[in-house]
Amino acid sequence: MSENQELNRGKNLAYYCQHFTKLKTSNRLGPNAEYKPILLLSIIDLITQGLINNNQITVSEELRSTFNKHWDILSSGTYEGKDKLYFPFFYLKSEGFWHIEFKNNPLKRPPRSLEKFQDVVDYASLDPELFELLQDQNSRKELIDVLIANWFSANQKDIKELMVINERFQKDNNEEESSINLSNQQKKQPKSYLRKSVVRDGIFRKAVVHTYNYKCAFCGMKVTMSIKQNIVDGAHIKPFARFYDNRIDNGISFCKNHHWAFDKGLFTITDDYKIIVSNNFLEESPNSKPMKEFNSNQLWLPNEKGASHSKQKYFFPIYSLFPVPRSGVP
Repeated sequence: MSENQELNRGKNLAYYCQHFTKLKTSNRLGPNAEYKPILLLSIIDLITQGLINNNQITVSEELRSTFNKHWDILSSGTYEGKDKLYFPFFYLKSEGFWHIEFKNNPLKRPPRSLEKFQDVVDYASLDPELFELLQDQNSRKELIDVLIANWFSANQKDIKELMVINERFQKDNNEEESSINLSNQQKKQPKSYLRKSVVRDGIFRKAVVHTYNYKCAFCGMKVTMSIKQNIVDGAHIKPFARFYDNRIDNGISFCKNHHWAFDKGLFTITDDYKIIVSNNFLEESPNSKPMKEFNSNQLWLPNEKGASHSKQKYFFPIYSLFPVPRSGVP
């Protein structure tokens, strides 16, 4: 049985990951048109924020503004897409998992303005299986990573585009934080927090793990799949929820186990990049090297040529040998 036949046996996560790598694009615009992936990322972002909470997705102001914001940050500039939400909203139906409910008769082509489009379209819905997957944090993360890897970093050897995109997100974070702080000062309210953007986090993760050559900085493990998925996470060193720092300097690549251990404070890193493992936990590891045997090992660092930062004291936990657990912080 072929890979595609196996995937089509059920509309599971693997099926949609594979489908997201092969979105249809216009013959006129070429194979790299970004409209559909940016719309999908915008929808996933709004689902995560709770602004889309049922499977009837309307052409709302929240979707319009989120699409425009992501277009400004993610687009290569080759195509004109801002304020053209109607374009991918209509043509995404060719993918089979996106279903449009028209107010009257179905159209063959979308009207060329958002206002006219809203007059004829009631809502769209995703496959129930896909919408259910998007309620799960881990499934969302995989689907986002597939979209980013396939549509915004076509060549894993060339990370420059992702670095530029990440810098745009960081600039947007800084502007949003300044706006929030100014508003709170005027209203004499306590500090508010930036809304979580899973797209921003996805770009950050991809740029960080590429910088570390898709290896875990703790154990050196590297596992990749054909659809550009891998076993490591791009983790924040200083928690984003506290510092709003999405620069690559504030990132490190860990496998799932050691990402969890880092967030729980089971190990830290010295000024000269040596691993110090806590004694305050029990461990059984019959088939792999125990964590405690990595004590005093050198961290796997990015190659100087590919690194976005110079070697410096940038590890948040240094000030305290074993920090307060960072549970829930990416």
